[in-house]
Amino acid sequence: MTPQLVPYEQLSPALRQSVEAIEVHPLQKPFCGDIYGALHSLSDAAGSAIRGFALISDQTPVAFLLLKRPPFLPAWADEDSATLHALQVDHRHQGKGYGKACLQALPDIARQAWPHIKGLELSVDAHNATALGLYLKQGWVDRGEAYKGRIGYERRMTLTF
Repeated sequence: MTPQLVPYEQLSPALRQSVEAIEVHPLQKPFCGDIYGALHSLSDAAGSAIRGFALISDQTPVAFLLLKRPPFLPAWADEDSATLHALQVDHRHQGKGYGKACLQALPDIARQAWPHIKGLELSVDAHNATALGLYLKQGWVDRGEAYKGRIGYERRMTLTF
């Protein structure tokens, strides 16, 4: 069965509870946070400006991510875009292509959520060669701008539609 990226609000209560079991490797937490922080972002106050999506494979949530729009865009983002945050692949399911599956499904999901956006943006740790390589292979472009993030220098990447 092909994994599917599903809006969090469309998940059944059982699948929502299973999303809470997603665990990232401890070394990745400083960069993507944990599932509880990501789910906390989906408060009623965020409305439709922050959307969560779970990657479901064989009726199991294996990854989660957030997309944001104004007024929750970071200062470095273009207001005509959506930004990717908290991409988390469960450590028990890493190495199976689920990060790639999320990124491949992301443009269509983002355009369904916000048809007027012109692209996606993200920020990634400048020393995270694995993530940088994955994003580049999926068509993201490194804008060549590094800035001091909360952990270290980060690269800004874009995917234009």
